[in-house]
Amino acid sequence: MGTFRQKLTAPIHKWARTALPTLSDTELDALEAGDVWWEAELFSGNPDWDMLHAVEAPRLSDKEQAFLDGPCRELCGMIDDWKINQLDADLPPEIWTFLREKKFFGMIIPESHGGLGFSAFAHSEVVRFLSTRSVAVAVTVMVPNSLGPGELMLHFGTDAQKDHWLPRLASGEELPAFGLTSAEAGSDASAMRDEGVVCKGVWNGEEVLGIRLTWAKRYITLAPVCTVLGLAFKLRDPDGLLGDEEEIGITCALVPTDLDGVETGRRHLPSSTMFMNGPTTGKDVFIPLSNIIGGKDYAGQGWMMLMTALAAGRGISLPSMGCAAIALSAHTTGAYARIREQFNLPIGMFGGVQSRMGRLAADAYSMDAARHLTCAGLDEGRALSVISAIMKAHATYRMREALNDAMDVHSGKAVIDGPSNYLLPFYRAVPIGITVEGANIVTRSLIIFGQGSIRAHPHMLENIQSLGVEDEEESLARFDKSLWAHIGHTTRTVFRAWGRAWTGGLIAPAPKDAGPLAPIYRKLSRWSAAYALTADFAFLTLGGALKRKEMISGRMGDVLSEMYILSATLKRWQDEGRNEADLPVVRYAAERGFGRMQEALDGVLANFPARWAAWILRFVTLTGSAPKTPDDRLVAECSDLIFEPSDTRDRIVGRIFEGCHSDGIETLNRCYAAVTGAAPLMKKLREAGKTPEEALEAGIIGESDMQQINDMQALVDEVVAVDDYSPEDLATLFPNLHQPTARAAE
Repeated sequence: MGTFRQKLTAPIHKWARTALPTLSDTELDALEAGDVWWEAELFSGNPDWDMLHAVEAPRLSDKEQAFLDGPCRELCGMIDDWKINQLDADLPPEIWTFLREKKFFGMIIPESHGGLGFSAFAHSEVVRFLSTRSVAVAVTVMVPNSLGPGELMLHFGTDAQKDHWLPRLASGEELPAFGLTSAEAGSDASAMRDEGVVCKGVWNGEEVLGIRLTWAKRYITLAPVCTVLGLAFKLRDPDGLLGDEEEIGITCALVPTDLDGVETGRRHLPSSTMFMNGPTTGKDVFIPLSNIIGGKDYAGQGWMMLMTALAAGRGISLPSMGCAAIALSAHTTGAYARIREQFNLPIGMFGGVQSRMGRLAADAYSMDAARHLTCAGLDEGRALSVISAIMKAHATYRMREALNDAMDVHSGKAVIDGPSNYLLPFYRAVPIGITVEGANIVTRSLIIFGQGSIRAHPHMLENIQSLGVEDEEESLARFDKSLWAHIGHTTRTVFRAWGRAWTGGLIAPAPKDAGPLAPIYRKLSRWSAAYALTADFAFLTLGGALKRKEMISGRMGDVLSEMYILSATLKRWQDEGRNEADLPVVRYAAERGFGRMQEALDGVLANFPARWAAWILRFVTLTGSAPKTPDDRLVAECSDLIFEPSDTRDRIVGRIFEGCHSDGIETLNRCYAAVTGAAPLMKKLREAGKTPEEALEAGIIGESDMQQINDMQALVDEVVAVDDYSPEDLATLFPNLHQPTARAAE
């Protein structure tokens, strides 16, 4: 190290050791478990668009497509969601049998172990498709294929464990659940009190070295029916049977639920959505060390294992359900707004309704684009911890927003409960998506930027790791190398952010084949540079205190999330053949995304403790002016895309189950086809100023035309109608309900 540079680096090194955030063992495990990918390009301030375009778009194999067209559609046709949720509080036996026979529980398990061996994209498509029919069934399918014994064993299991358990899980002979959350430890898994103590005990008639477990878990999906429980607990070795370390740490093990001491509690009812969920407890339950997932070498490695598994599962299950809800909201709201008339006009022609429909169309397109890009990354074998957190949080946030929009447009139709209400089951499920697999508040405020800022930043992790080296000389040498690389990066970012902001993004890069979307790529490059510079100033001025500034961290996470979703939207348009008809939803997503980025960064700078840094950043990045939002013309264009039948409407909605005799969607679809099909005929009547009867009498229309109009009107009446109940019906649904006549008589 040169003398002059050494003099500069040494005091900074001394300051940084006290100022920059330190990483706990838990945080290090979380960081090391995940991979960085496209989010690192966005974090760099100068994303490589060619890299994005080079990512192969996910495709279904012939076998996967056949599964969607066959067993998935057949399953959806068997489902009566109203009966599951309101009458039986469970899936019927024939559906449980069908799920086992068709290996729905073994989608992620390789064919060599009896599973289906599906890609992440196929897994996602199945969950999304089933979710459009029944959340309860979709959750029942998603859990064995997400965080749980199957996925953990695929990553970490011994050969013996894989050979024994995976075929049984794939066939449904064994049904898994995973116990992580407890009363004391929700988002903070390190606070769990569930404990295992290394000891000797009897297993299959022989004395072996094992673990005596005591636990109390709650909110565990499939716990009431599972046969094998994946359990996370803190392992202790007070007698030194495994080595010198007494507190070994969080460990994951398999616990058959028929063992003495295992108890399954009374069921939970999650938002009246009747998938199996409940508590599980155990007292003095003995298992051999061979039941540790991965064997005894993985004792104490549980947190790392969970973070690795979550990086995949959290990027598929709940994002797929969220995208299904948004797509179904767009599909049904567009159709209903075309069918339902007020003041002699379809309600979809009113501006207030169009404002909701425009947002639905754009969100359905952009969130599914982000789902596709995420699946592409997962199918490349990446553990996308930060991207999975983005997808989980924002797919479920936008699910909530979409359902609110859909409920507003449907109005009373969506309020009255019954078999024909296709929105209310999803509406009830919104809190489930928001809270499970990492509550969104924690995911947004701590994980997306908290992990992303360290892993995705080109130099931050190297800075922090060098400071943790105990040898002073080695620490200084490593820090010197990463510091000056960081300074060079920041210097380049300053000029990029300043030049791109003050030219409105005109000098920012865009891919050669961007076509009409080139201005959007350039603006996204501009905000990427502004974001990267703001992140560096946040580390410089806040240091370790940034961990505690969760509102700032949350806003920074929002910017990274918006950049990821928008870049995925641009890639989708490219991958699908650059359909000009789809441009309005892409431009809507861009306008709103840029507005949200600007608003979030403005909030960050408004709350920077170091005001000098905030003013520098405002000058360089031009953050602070009123964010632009999609204009009314663009909103109306997007609304029209789901208002009338078209290939674009089909692309926006994607694969959904389009109804059967036991729900209201089939009737809605038939009515929508009838209304749009009769549109030329109804236009003829309006131009003539005649009622159908008058037009028939005047010879303007014929008998077949009149029949078409009558058939259409009958369907309209059926769609607009809501479910109602007799006293006998209500007595079946609510046995303890007092009838109005009885109460009035009292």
